[in-house]
Formats: sequence, C-alpha cells, structure tokens
Amino acid sequence: MIYEIVILAMIAAFLGLRLYSVLGRRAEHEEEPVPHRFESPRAPDPQHEKQQVQAAADDQVPANALPFVQDGIRDIAAADRTFDITRFVDGAKAAYGMVLEAFWKGDRETLRELCDDDVYASFEGAITAREEAGEVMENRLIRIEEATIRDAVLDGRTARITVRFVSDIAAVTRDSEGNLVAGSLDDAIESRDIWTFARDVNAAGPHWILDETDEG
Repeated sequence: MIYEIVILAMIAAFLGLRLYSVLGRRAEHEEEPVPHRFESPRAPDPQHEKQQVQAAADDQVPANALPFVQDGIRDIAAADRTFDITRFVDGAKAAYGMVLEAFWKGDRETLRELCDDDVYASFEGAITAREEAGEVMENRLIRIEEATIRDAVLDGRTARITVRFVSDIAAVTRDSEGNLVAGSLDDAIESRDIWTFARDVNAAGPHWILDETDEG
C-alpha cells in the first residue's frame, strides 16, 4: 500500500514538473512583446534631412571666398551630394593644363572632350589659322601659381564655377622651317586667365567642361 502511494506521488510530481515546464515556457513566450502587424516604420523627417544637406553644403564653402561665391558653392553642394570643392579645384588645375597642352599641340580630339561647342570652335579656329600659317607652338606650362574661385552659380540644374588662373608659361612659336618667330623657352611669362567650368548636377559622372574663357 505504501509502495503504491510512493509510486503515485512520483507520477504526480513528474506530471507537475512537465506541466510547469510547458506553462513556464508559454508564459515567458507570452511576455515577449508582440510586434504590431500594421505598425509602419518611422517616417523620415524632412526638416532633419534638409539640415543634414545644408550642413554638408556649408562644409564645402571656402572661408576666404566672397559672400556671393559662398552662396553659389552652397547651392551647388546642396544640389549635388557628390560635389567636393577641393576635388573640383584640383580637377580645374588639371583641366587647365590639359586644355593648354592640347591647344598648343593642335590636339582637336582632346579639346572636343574638354570644351563646350563655343569654346572648342574658338580654339579650333586658332589652330587652323596657325596651321595655315605654317607655325608651330612649343609652349610649356611651368607652374600654376594661383587658382582662385571668382564666381559660382547654380543656373537651374547647371552648375557654373569661374576660376582665375595665374600661371607661368614659357612660350615659343616657330615657322614651318623651325625658325624662332616669337618667345623664348628661357623666360617664362605670367599668364592670367579666367575660365568658367560647367556641369549638369544630374549627370552620372563628375565631368566638368570648359564653358567660357577670358583673360584676367
């Protein structure tokens, strides 16, 4: 009799432990937060995004630039998240040297890639006149002393930035027989040029083209 009571007690204890185990796990599971099926993700804050864009644009503005130049750069940087003022100036210097070298050598293909239609037509006309005269230019860009942003504007979706270059150039022109017509490679002359570069801010690549040239 006592033996049967012990057996029944053990069975009851076992069942009790199983029941507690199941209920315990269920209770723990039920205490976990249940996600709302129709709960939408947090909506973006337009004002916060605008502030982020504005802060990024402000970082691109040179402290020593004129106020209207600062405003233009800020507008361009806000419209084009990929714009970087330091990279632009470095690229403008490189383009300045490439365009000059192409013009001196009569490289129309490179000029066509780097210039808009009007600027290319001007360079091409000068190259043609030089070729018809039988003259050859042997100029060399010695150094760029200065590259300063003089103007910046966002015209619709077109960004335009004007840069003033001060450079030292050794200029030599020879005739068809190789005789010196003008200049000297021993004496560099200071050249001052004001060039305007343009780019569609919607364009996929960072390619700027020479939009206007002037002396300055």
